[in-house]
Amino acid sequence: MNAPFGRWWASALAVALALALATPGAARAQDATAYFKQNCVSCHTIGGGRLTGPDLKDVTARRDHAWLLRYMPNPKALIDAGDPTAVQLFQEARGVLMPSLPGMTPAMVDAIISLIEAESKLEKSQFVGVQISDRPFTPQDIERGRAIMRGDIAQLAGGPPCLSCHTVRGVGALGGGRLGPDLTKVYERLQGRKALSVWLSAPATSTMQSVFRDTPLDADEILPVVAYLEEAARQGGEDSGFGRVTFLLLGLGGAVVLLAGMDGAWRRRFRAVRGPLVEDAGFGRAHARGGDR
Repeated sequence: MNAPFGRWWASALAVALALALATPGAARAQDATAYFKQNCVSCHTIGGGRLTGPDLKDVTARRDHAWLLRYMPNPKALIDAGDPTAVQLFQEARGVLMPSLPGMTPAMVDAIISLIEAESKLEKSQFVGVQISDRPFTPQDIERGRAIMRGDIAQLAGGPPCLSCHTVRGVGALGGGRLGPDLTKVYERLQGRKALSVWLSAPATSTMQSVFRDTPLDADEILPVVAYLEEAARQGGEDSGFGRVTFLLLGLGGAVVLLAGMDGAWRRRFRAVRGPLVEDAGFGRAHARGGDR
């Protein structure tokens, strides 16, 4: 092997080895980022303040690494065991229990902790959360939010109307869908506009993730939707289900009308076919009697 080729081969081998060593770490960080976006941002920010759960900026300075390894895969187990820190977090979240998430293996916990540490060092983390205005909502905001939820105004990214799956008290004569929960009091359940805004920007449920992954709500759409849901919560109550009764009655009425129309059409068709047959049969019998004579 000549010297130039040997040097080239050694350099290529060194680059390949460096890439091989770096790839697992890069993939690990990428996996943790995707996992955090999918499962954590609806309740936590990194540097954006508290939502349902605490702000995770510099959490490793506040919590022991070994404790995080035990808590993150199964928070309920530590709460049930009476762990004072876990119980305190549960109380601060007003009784909202952090779920045991699928795929939260020790390796994933380590990767997420590393991700939080890296994001905490940045001037502004990518997980700072939606920064929504705290100005008072106007009647125009509320009406636009209602229109977006009903589908009267198309969403910018082309997502489906919220009422395809959800309902809100007083949203319309027929109400909304029943696949998802009633959203009349969601503003209260999520404790205000900030947490609700973050949830709308990154829904935590698998059904909504599959729907809105490629068609997320725009920031300018989130504000009026929050305004409408705040107004719905302020008015109180739950959806009465009257829309379902109305829809059922309309369906039954439509079925009756359809059956009546089909019956009328069949009767006309029957007469149109039966008349000539009867007439021909009568003519045939008369002709036969004449022949007998």
